Amino acid sequence: MKKMKKSIVVMLTSILVLSGCSLPGLGGGSDDPMRITSLATSESQIMAHMMRLMIEHDTDGEIKPTIINNLGASTLQHNAIINGDANMSGVRYSGTEMTGPLEHEPIADPDEAMDVAQNLFQEKFDQKYFDSYGFDNSYAFMVTKETAEKYDLETTSDLKEYKKELALGVDSSWLNREGDGYPGFTDHYGFSFDTVRPMQIGLVYDALDNNSLDVALGYTTDGRIAAYDLVVLEDDLQFFPPYDAAPLVTDELLKEYPGIEATIEKLEGRITTDKMQELNYEADGEGKEPSIVAEEFLEANNYFEDEESGDKS
Repeated sequence: MKKMKKSIVVMLTSILVLSGCSLPGLGGGSDDPMRITSLATSESQIMAHMMRLMIEHDTDGEIKPTIINNLGASTLQHNAIINGDANMSGVRYSGTEMTGPLEHEPIADPDEAMDVAQNLFQEKFDQKYFDSYGFDNSYAFMVTKETAEKYDLETTSDLKEYKKELALGVDSSWLNREGDGYPGFTDHYGFSFDTVRPMQIGLVYDALDNNSLDVALGYTTDGRIAAYDLVVLEDDLQFFPPYDAAPLVTDELLKEYPGIEATIEKLEGRITTDKMQELNYEADGEGKEPSIVAEEFLEANNYFEDEESGDKS
């Protein structure tokens, strides 16, 4: 029953954002000066809390941003800001934004993709899309260490030889996704798997671990990669576009509170993909609240008050 109630709340939140209604009681009302959007994922929540805590720290608690949590998709984050329900996002991903609200073709080069995304957000929406936190949460094919050794797998192309015998598990939405989905993959790499099992993305890692699957499509920052000792295969033909993670803030808010720009920039390049895996595992694997994960990370790095404190490991 509790899970059902939570699902209903998330669904209603999504509907309200899509319809343009305000969201009182769901992370803050319209009187809150700073309202940060977050997806339902631990990663998105961790980064939203990092932004909140950094701003609170640098303003000595005079400004306390609130979080609009558990939004179901990046489109809902975008709509929340356009509708005025929020004015910041804890994390947005360049590849997702490019083909979503920016309505642009995918760009393979990470630097070019970020430049285009930043320029388009500014031109179309008067929003500042900051430089990356330092990690890229992209799609990637992965296998257990035993499977990698058995079939000598290092790259995605190596899977072609075993396409008939290896069962693939993927996020259900990826099967028909345009651009970087399964149809595009089969065209780009020139092969398809005989057995493809769609499932919720969170289940693919467990399915690999208990040998229900041979290959899974997952996310490069997922904490279960390290926890389950999985091997991430190189996207050697560079099919997946970059998904560099960065925060976003409206120009209006930056003009009203110009000091927060320097605060947010302190996090640029501070978190590697490996570090984000660790932080995600603390939440998903060890059961820590995302807010606690964010706070402990910032405290360990002295809130990046000096250049020597950055933890880039």
